[in-house]
Formats: sequence, C-alpha cells, structure tokens
Amino acid sequence: MSKDLYEILGVARNASPDDLKKAFRGLAKEHHPDRNPGDDESEHKFKEINLAYEILKDPEKRAAYDRYGHAAFENAGAGGQGGGFDFGSGGFADIFDEMFGEFMGGRRGRGGNRRGSDLRYNLEISLEDAFHGRSAEIRVPSSVTCDSCSGSGAEGGAQPVSCPTCQGAGKVRSQQGFFTVERACPNCRGAGQVIDNPCRGCNGTGRTQKEKALSVKIPPGVEDGTRIRLSGEGEAGMNGASAGDLYIFLSLTPHRLFQRDQADIFCKVPMSMTAAALGGEVEVPTIDGGKAKVNVPPGTQTGQQFRLRSKGMSVLNARQRGDMYVEARIETPVNLSRKQRELLQEFEKAGAGRSFSPESEGFFAKVKEFWEDLKD
Repeated sequence: MSKDLYEILGVARNASPDDLKKAFRGLAKEHHPDRNPGDDESEHKFKEINLAYEILKDPEKRAAYDRYGHAAFENAGAGGQGGGFDFGSGGFADIFDEMFGEFMGGRRGRGGNRRGSDLRYNLEISLEDAFHGRSAEIRVPSSVTCDSCSGSGAEGGAQPVSCPTCQGAGKVRSQQGFFTVERACPNCRGAGQVIDNPCRGCNGTGRTQKEKALSVKIPPGVEDGTRIRLSGEGEAGMNGASAGDLYIFLSLTPHRLFQRDQADIFCKVPMSMTAAALGGEVEVPTIDGGKAKVNVPPGTQTGQQFRLRSKGMSVLNARQRGDMYVEARIETPVNLSRKQRELLQEFEKAGAGRSFSPESEGFFAKVKEFWEDLKD
C-alpha cells in the first residue's frame, strides 16, 4: 500500500481516535462487499480502509508510521514477524460485529446462513374497520423456503460437503507484506460447506420467490401509523436460516362524516338558522352505525359543541370508548323567495332596539372603542 493512510480514511494527521473510528465506520459501511456485490473496486477499497485503520488505531504503529511512513513496515516477515496482526481475532473483528451485526440480521458468526430480511406492507383501512377491528387478507411477494429442497439448497436432500477452498473453516487468510488479512471464503461465502449438486428449483439458495397469502388480525382501536408484527413471515433465510418478520403499517382513509382525534370522534352537523334560533332536537349518526339524538338549545351558535359520552372510538386493548363531539354549523338561508325576504325584513324591524345578536353587538362595540382610541 503506497497511499497515505490518513488520506485513505479522509482524516487529518492530527485526527483523534474517535475521528478515526467514525471515518472508518462510515467508509467500511459504504464499501462493504455485501453492499457492493461483484464490485472489485469497492472490495479493494474495503481492504485498504481496513489496513489503514488497523495501523492508525494502534498508538505505537501510528507513531511509527508518522515517523517513517510505509518504510516502518516494509521489513515485516511473511509469517507476521515484527509485530504483524491477525484480523480474525479481536480488534477489527469486534468492530465488524458491532457495525454489521444488525445490518446482517444478527451478530455475524461463522457460516453463510443468514436470517431473512424483514418486510414492510402498507395496509389502508377504513375508520369503521379501526373501530370494529377485522381480519384482512393480504398477498405479499416474498422469498419463501424452497419446496424442492426444504431450504437445504441441495438437490434431492443431499448433505453439504466441506468446502475445499477453506477446508471447512469458512474463512481464508492471505499475507500482504506486514499484514495477515482474513476474510470470508469466496467459495462458500463463510459457510464452511458447499453443495455439490445445487437444487434446480432455487439454484442452491434454499429459497424461491413467491407470493404469500396471509391473514392479518386488526384489533379494535388501532390508530393511523399502528404497526403489526407477524413473526417469521418475512423473507426466508439463506440455506435454511430463520425467516425475517413482516411488519404491517396501517393507515386510515379519511372519513366522509367523522374526524378522529385519538379516541374521540368529531362530527360537524349543519343546522338551519331557525332550528338554531328556536332550539330543538337533531339526530346524528355514530361510528358504530347507530343514531344519537342531540338536544339543541335556543340560540345555538356556529362552532358550539355537544358532547356524547362513550360514542367515540374503541380504545386499543381496552373496553371503554372515547366520546363524540357534535359541532353545530349554522347555515345562512339562500335562494329566498319574495315572501321569505319580506318575512325576514319584518323580523329585522320587529327586533329594532332589542338585543338578539350579542356576538355582533359585542364586536361592533369593540370596533367603536378602537376608532375612538385612534382619535385620541
């Protein structure tokens, strides 16, 4: 390696250990072979990053490199003499586990069998479904265990044999001057075993692409964004490894009558001017499909709310329900006949000198005060 180690990691020569580690993590994730399959340039870059970090993270080796450069390591023996280090134990292996354990579906260990990926499915339901709860049938495209080989990857149920490249170790080592580099065996991909006669149904992977039909139980009271986990219903694992999980994300379609706020339901009900002025009784729908009567007092104004206890949404994992709020929306008459206009004019004259619009009177009183203050 002739490139400057600090340049490889993209850090200054006075970078702290934390800066080195942070730079290494970011670059290693970006160029990891599992994320760049078949990319020789990324694989080469990945090796360079590892070697650079192994030197610079060690205070003694870093000091030697800062003083003598690459010459400090050129005389190391092929067997690792002169302070060579092994990537397979401690150090880099621990960091690798920490970084890629979750990304690979669990802590990496020997073997190419990897847990299947988790899947996400977006399911849209109605507000009524969220209230009552229901079972939904969904179809999910996924990787499933191969029926022909039962997930083993071998034709006719044959057993895998020891990998001839790594002799069953699952990893190979190569000497690069001062360094001993250990990596997963390219032949068996770290499994330590290979299949002589791969299954024709899955090409030896142990899984095939197929659409799965599943039943999802939606409990009453779910909210928008609720996540339901179906364990083991994600993608099948490689060569018989455990399957991932399926996560159902629920979204609620807007309702034509109701608005929801957690467990409460809101409904805007239009009322005629006369009904609001004289008072009376209004029948409104409820989310459970029933009806409820609301007593509207005389003089009801737009925006006034009436509470119906326990007429709202179901509460998740509980027996109680939220409340329903009916909001009055007073309508101004339109398309009046001549007779109606005359009656309204008579109504206006009959109210002269009387207070029957307190809100407007209060507003214009404030307007008058505002104008008087401007004159002062």
